[in-house]
Amino acid sequence: MSDVALVYGARDVEVTRRETLFQGYFRMDAMTLKHRRFDGSWTEGIRREMFERGDAVAVLPWDVERDHVILIEQFRPGAIREDESPWMLEAVAGIVEPGESDDAVAHREALEEAGCTMDALLPVVSYYPSPGACSEQIRLFLGRVTSAAVGEVRGLDTEHEDILVHSIPRAEAISLLDAGKINNGLTIIALHWLARHGEGLRAEWLVT
Repeated sequence: MSDVALVYGARDVEVTRRETLFQGYFRMDAMTLKHRRFDGSWTEGIRREMFERGDAVAVLPWDVERDHVILIEQFRPGAIREDESPWMLEAVAGIVEPGESDDAVAHREALEEAGCTMDALLPVVSYYPSPGACSEQIRLFLGRVTSAAVGEVRGLDTEHEDILVHSIPRAEAISLLDAGKINNGLTIIALHWLARHGEGLRAEWLVT
C-alpha cells in the first residue's frame, strides 16, 4: 500500500488574528493567517471567515440480529431548494459539549434521537465535512443496538427536534445509497463503510 506523506503540517501555518463576527445559534469568526507555499515561501496575510459550530459525533446504530440499520428522518433547513425535499434519512449525530467524551455523545444522541441503547461502539473515521469554510470535525462510529424506538417520533422540544425513527434492512439501506437517495455526508460515509466491512463485523458482533 502506498504511503503518501503530507508535505506540510501544523507548524507551517500562523494565525495572526481571530475575531468573532457573529454569535448566535452558531458562531462566525474571521481569521487572518499566513501559510507556507509549496515553493517554500510564505503567503501574505489572508483573511478567511470560518463557521464555528464545535465538533460532532455521529453513530450509525445497527441491529445485528435483524441486520437492520436505524436511520432517522428529520428536517434540515440547509437543504431547502426548489422541489427537493429538505427532510433527510440520516445517522444519529450531535455536538460534543465541553468535557464530554465521544462515547458519551454517541450514547446520549442515540437515545435522544432514536430511543436507541447500544452495548458496543466501533470508531469508523474522523473527518472534516467542509474544511474550506467550517472548523467542525465529525467522529463517526458504528453502534450495536440493543433496543430502538422504531416508528416513534423523538427529539428534544427545547431544540425544536421532530425526528422519525426508521429501521431499514442493511441491504435496502445500501440500495438507497447506491440509488442516490442518501444525500448527507456522514450517512453516505457510514453506509459505504458498512457495505465494505459489514459481513465481517456482523460475524464478530454476533458471537461477542
